[in-house]
Amino acid sequence: MYDGPGGPFEGVIVYDDEVEAARPGVLVVPNVLGQKEADNQKAEALARLGYVGFACDVFGQGKRTTRADDDSARYMNTLNADRALLRDRLASSLAVLADFHAVDPAKTAAIGFCFGGKCVLDMARAGMDVRGVVSFHGVYDRPDYPSVTPIRAKVLVCHGWDDPIDPPESVVALGQELTGSGADWQIHAYGGAGHAFTDVELEGKPPHRPGVAYEEKADRRSWLAMKDFLIELFV
Repeated sequence: MYDGPGGPFEGVIVYDDEVEAARPGVLVVPNVLGQKEADNQKAEALARLGYVGFACDVFGQGKRTTRADDDSARYMNTLNADRALLRDRLASSLAVLADFHAVDPAKTAAIGFCFGGKCVLDMARAGMDVRGVVSFHGVYDRPDYPSVTPIRAKVLVCHGWDDPIDPPESVVALGQELTGSGADWQIHAYGGAGHAFTDVELEGKPPHRPGVAYEEKADRRSWLAMKDFLIELFV
């Protein structure tokens, strides 16, 4: 449980308590459904890599949805309409991670999935104190407040080329934006993959909309790209 604007919030921190030295911390920002077991599992995977993983919460305690809900995007839509509030909630989550006793506060990063991918890009745009961010099948529209220049956080974007939410022109626009902001950026595009390509809960299920499905190769390749990216950040 932690505080922040509109809180309280509830997240899960995972780390190896047998390691005494402080280590890098990686924020995990969830998708449209909010903080859930799948995000905890990502934090656990990061802990196995030697980091402190924090599956954070930007919606608020108890504010979660499922795909079966009639309005599964209601909490996300509230924050899409108030990107400054979203920014401030992300900053609160990052502060919790940086203050955690097992974390070296000079070595933090953030990864996010779908809506969470938008969130971590906003963290970089806002100049938050992270070494880098990784967006997995994120959403690329810019916030309604100015971005910092230069963007100091390194940026890795893992994108499904057939993503209907982010067609090729939006990917080009993101690259142009990041270039204009002086960012050190990479975009990895995966053929045959659309939106939500890391979401194993969708594996074997018919897409609830075209272009939204799990894709094993893109999932595996993007995680490997993230691992290399984090190593580069924290050497």
